[in-house]
Amino acid sequence: MNPAGCARVFVVAGLLPLFLAEMTAGSAQETNRWDAADAAIARLPPSAFGELPEAVVHEMQRRGCTVPQPWEVFAPEPANVVSGEFQKPGQTDWAALCSIDRATTLLIFWNGSADRVEQIGDAAADRGGLQVVRGEEIGYSIAIYPVDEAYILDHYNAYGGPEPPPIDHQGINYAFIEKASVVLYWYEGQWLRLQGAD
Repeated sequence: MNPAGCARVFVVAGLLPLFLAEMTAGSAQETNRWDAADAAIARLPPSAFGELPEAVVHEMQRRGCTVPQPWEVFAPEPANVVSGEFQKPGQTDWAALCSIDRATTLLIFWNGSADRVEQIGDAAADRGGLQVVRGEEIGYSIAIYPVDEAYILDHYNAYGGPEPPPIDHQGINYAFIEKASVVLYWYEGQWLRLQGAD
């Protein structure tokens, strides 16, 4: 969401300097609100996730990762660290959002190993995951969670999008809560981006 204010301007020559001063002040105030919301995002240390393998905790700490948390109504419990069979059946992998200097990437720890780590995409500013969530409140709204064959096929049948390959393990739903999502599915050595919520 663009934090800058919008206005229809009717210019009267003598009032233009005053209008510009008020508009600049209003825009700065609105920008400051979003900056403050970015700074206020709860970012948990990897050690807050007791189920994470110790090697993964240490690797995330080494990288300087914290885990950004969605607005509390969306996720009352610690979120954005998940496990699932993301590569093949029978193998437990871990996925985690990693925020460094207010920019986040998605890390995959294959088989829970710190020696097999994959980063999906480039770092994106945490501020881009903010939205107005209640009244004038601004909250972080990015979340990940595992999804199964039924979820993937249901969303493909409902919304279309890329045709899924044969599904024999889980995907990762990467969601902008209450907006849209994409399902990341590992297939033949690459991540496919399948239809999520529309």
